[in-house]
Amino acid sequence: MRRLTFAMNVSVDGYVAAPGDDLGWGVPSDELFQFWSDRVGATGLALYGRRLWENMSSHWPTADQQPGATPAHIEFARRWRDVPKVVFSSTSSTVDWNARVFTGDAVAEITRLKAEDGEPLDIGGATLAGAAVRAGLVDEYTLVTAPTLVGSGKPFFPALDRWVNLDLVETRTFPGGVLLTRYETRR
Repeated sequence: MRRLTFAMNVSVDGYVAAPGDDLGWGVPSDELFQFWSDRVGATGLALYGRRLWENMSSHWPTADQQPGATPAHIEFARRWRDVPKVVFSSTSSTVDWNARVFTGDAVAEITRLKAEDGEPLDIGGATLAGAAVRAGLVDEYTLVTAPTLVGSGKPFFPALDRWVNLDLVETRTFPGGVLLTRYETRR
């Protein structure tokens, strides 16, 4: 059975995006960028919600060809293109860059993918991940907390009907006061 991790940047007040899907507050240091690159490199299959997919696919497919691309950006772009991806969407019908679209029941498909043998799954996009959280499918939560309050926007966690007990398995600091916390779901 594959492990499913929900990992995203988050503000101290719990948002993954400010109003208008503004992500400008979450610019990573070189060390944090390398952390995200290594995560992508270790992912067997990335699961994306439509909005996150649109954000990522608007930049990373050709980021390594942009003037001034750093070695780290070149490496991330290559890793991002190489990892297989599933985009969960009811409105997008075509995707590229080693991805496929899934338009059916997201929870049923994530359950099916988890049951397969293989490398770890990463899920991104607060709406898609929220469905997996509510269904009890997430094995690990990785919060990369920026020392910023955005006030409102898209929350990291969905509203829940029941508690989810977690065990802290790692903390790590990054430049600029960014804090990584990793939790495993207590089963």
